[in-house]
Parts: sequence; structure tokens; C-alpha cells
Amino acid sequence: MSRVTLSQWQMLAAVVDHGGFARAAEAVHKSPSTLNHAVHKLEEQLGVQVLEPIGRQVRLTEAGELLLRRARQLIESAASLEDVATRLAAGLEAEVVVAIDQVFPAAAQAKALERFSETYPQVRVQLHESVLNGGIEMLYDGRADLVVSGIEAQGFLGEPLVAVRFVAVAHPQHALHQLGRSLDLRDLAQHRQLVVRDSALRQSTNAGWLKAEQRWTVSHLNTSLDMLRRGLGFAWMPETRISDELKSGQLKPLPLPAGGIREVPIQMIFRDRDRAGPAAHAMAAALKQAVVSECALHDSTDSNERP
Repeated sequence: MSRVTLSQWQMLAAVVDHGGFARAAEAVHKSPSTLNHAVHKLEEQLGVQVLEPIGRQVRLTEAGELLLRRARQLIESAASLEDVATRLAAGLEAEVVVAIDQVFPAAAQAKALERFSETYPQVRVQLHESVLNGGIEMLYDGRADLVVSGIEAQGFLGEPLVAVRFVAVAHPQHALHQLGRSLDLRDLAQHRQLVVRDSALRQSTNAGWLKAEQRWTVSHLNTSLDMLRRGLGFAWMPETRISDELKSGQLKPLPLPAGGIREVPIQMIFRDRDRAGPAAHAMAAALKQAVVSECALHDSTDSNERP
């Protein structure tokens, strides 16, 4: 067991912060003698002088400065622990499990998590980056508190969140761009298509155009993007994920008169909205706010840069 109590460290900090025993006593509602006794007892237990008199004032010794600096970390940790206990008693979850489809705008996802952590820094977050039915499967299994997906969930009511625009793209030196004309689906069928695998374990599905004779299937959107940059195929990619590559010319939209652009509505679904705790609701609110701010910024930037 520790020889010095947390209360003693708190009283020492009060004496230092308020410039003396009398003022500290008024601030913490203790008598000056109680504070004096606590500090002297602390010095006796540690065998180190932490305060020295300067006229009618006291100040920290060099050793006292070092010890109090460390002690403040303990004081802050104790306050944080009590705050967590209070929130848990009020129904706050210790952890929130969120499944977000990989096509969801990355900037909005990061901003939402940042905002959430500012309000609930003690709540753990499990983020599952799902594809197609992966998040819905977690919802059905009761393994996710909140799901962001472009797939309808039978028996659940979703809330519209954002429409993600997909663009058919390839490297500027890809053979499809070298044709120098408008393309049709027969042209695409003769070249390698890059697609992302459904992350569902039991009931996977396919989405979009999948009729290329050659097809590489990967597990993550970032892998598909890396292969596109290397000129290894073509793919329909979320516009927000490839905005930098489009601006720099690393990727170029395929000249398809129809089908080159499609939109997928993304919705947010609670496992049980009525029983969801404050943290799950806060995460949902952060996602909605992030979509408004980040997607509006993206649209504004695009409009300023398009010819």
C-alpha cells in the first residue's frame, strides 16, 4: 500500500496553487492546521522536504517540484476515473462497436471519431471497416451498435447519411485510355477489373458491373487504389477516395457515355436506437456532423477547381 494518500497530494497541490495554507484552506474548505499536518506528515513519510518557508509564504523545494509534478498526474487520473464511474452509473457504455463501409468518406470518418473522442475520451471504440454485407451481418448478429452501409437491412430502419459517388477510373497510361475514343461495356470486358470483396462471412453479394473477363478481387479499398495507381486495372472508386489522384492526374475517369458515374445512398442504422446508450448516440451525431462539414468542404473545393 502507498504510504502517502491521494488526499495528501491534493492538499499539497492546493497549498502550492493558492500560495499558502490560509488561502488553500478557504478554497478546499479545510482548516489551515489540517493542511499543515497533512503536508508535514507527507514529508515525514517520504523523508523529503517538499515545502520551504519564504517569509510568510511557502514554496516548493526542488524535490517538491519533481514530486508534485508527478503527483498531479495521479490527481488527474483519479478525477478521470471518478468521471468514468459517474458516466457508467448513468448508463454510459464502456465500448462502442461501429461498422462503417469502406466507401464512406475517409475524412468524415476521421473527423467523426475525433469529435467523439473529445466528448467521450474514456469510451473504447471498435471500428470495423466493412464491405457490402459485412456491416449488415454484424447488425443481424448483434455484434455492432451502429452500422453505416449502402445495403438495406431487413427489419431495421436506417437514416440517410450521404450519397457516395463512384467514378470509373484507370491510370492515364492504361490501354483503355489509349483507345482515344468513347468506351462501351464491351471494351471494359476485355480488360482487368479491380473489385473489393464482400466482408460478410456467411452471405456475401456482388454489386455493380462485374463482367470483365479478367478480375482481381481484393479485401480493402486501399489495395484496389494502389493497384489503380500502378496501372494494373480499372475500377469504380468512391470519388472522395480518389480526389487527390484525379487532381494530380494519377488517375483519369474512363470516357464512358453511360455508367461511368453512379451514386450509392449510404445510411446509418442503430442495432436498437431506443436502448442505445449515450455514447452510441454521440457517435451517430458525430458522423452526421462530420458528413455535413467534410463533404460540404469537399464539394466546395471541387467546384473551385473544376474548369
